[in-house]
This record gives sequence, C-alpha cells and structure tokens, in this order.
Amino acid sequence: MNMLIIYTHPNHQSLSYAFLQKVIAGSRENAAIDEIQVLDLYEENFNPVLVFNEYKRRRDMKNDPALQKYREQLLWADKIVLVYPIWWGRPPAMLMGYIDQMFASGFAYRDKGGLLPEGLLKGKSVVCVSSMKGPAHYPLLWLNNAHKVLMRKALFNYVGIKKVKFFEFGSMESKRGRHDQKLNKVYRYFQKV
Repeated sequence: MNMLIIYTHPNHQSLSYAFLQKVIAGSRENAAIDEIQVLDLYEENFNPVLVFNEYKRRRDMKNDPALQKYREQLLWADKIVLVYPIWWGRPPAMLMGYIDQMFASGFAYRDKGGLLPEGLLKGKSVVCVSSMKGPAHYPLLWLNNAHKVLMRKALFNYVGIKKVKFFEFGSMESKRGRHDQKLNKVYRYFQKV
C-alpha cells in the first residue's frame, strides 16, 4: 500500500506536527505499507490561490503543469492521510486551496450529465487527523459536524472515495487535553491500518 500524507500547519512545534510524527512512526512499523510520501504544504510553498482568467481556464485545471507533481502523488497513493488543525470550524485555507485545485473536473471526477458525477479516485481511502482548541463536541453541537460533512460528502464521496475515517481531537490547548493518549491512539491506528 502506498500512503500519501498531506500535512498542513505552518509550525513544526505544533501538536499537528506531533500527530504527523506519530502517523509516520506508526506507518513505518506497518508491514502493509510499502511506501510513504509526505507533502508539507507550507514547506512546499504551495500556492492555494485559484486563478482563472482569459489565459487560465477552470476547465483546463486538470492539465495545469504546475500541479502535475501533486496529481501524480494522488494517483500513486492508495491511502491519503490529511493532518491539519481545525480553525474556525474548518481546515486551514492552505489545505482548502490544495483541495480546490487538485480535485478538479477531469482528474478527480467526470460529469456524466446526470445528477451526480462519476468519481475517478475510486478504491482509495482517506484518514483525516485534526485537532482544535475548542472542546471535542463543539463541531457536533454548534456546527452540525460541518467539517466532517464537507470532507466526507462534499469532497471525498463526490470523487469516489468511500472509505473515510476521522480522528478529530478537541481541547488540545488545555492541560486536560490528554495529548499523549491522543497521540498514541493515532500511532497505534497506523501500526495496524
């Protein structure tokens, strides 16, 4: 199994970075994982800004040469792991800009003229590892799980990815955050995934 880890946080001293390290460490101990690639969007200086004009058309985004490397990574991966914080109830703009550009028509899905398109990334699975300052149940109680609905239904199911797992950890800036317990939960999961 090939695993692509997409890390989105500007600080390598963050808890998100600690989660990234646990994902990598657990995966390296897993005999089912053949190869791991890590894409650090901030370190990569990924440009999240969409540009469409008379020279750059949205319909041609699937062929944008600047994004070819990232398309190849997504096609290569059997499992895609996203590691990011939840800011204001959603993933960082950097990650959303990556999603906007990478999950393009003709690459991630194809319109068939019906109600729903054909997902072109079938057979892959996704794991989202996210953390937030607020309480763990805040997204459910106040936001109707908008983050999970966005990621699972509006994105991954749309492009054909049906297997999506979430690790969403709250109270991460609290002394009661049980950081080690949460980090070890992620580590153990990736040892066996």
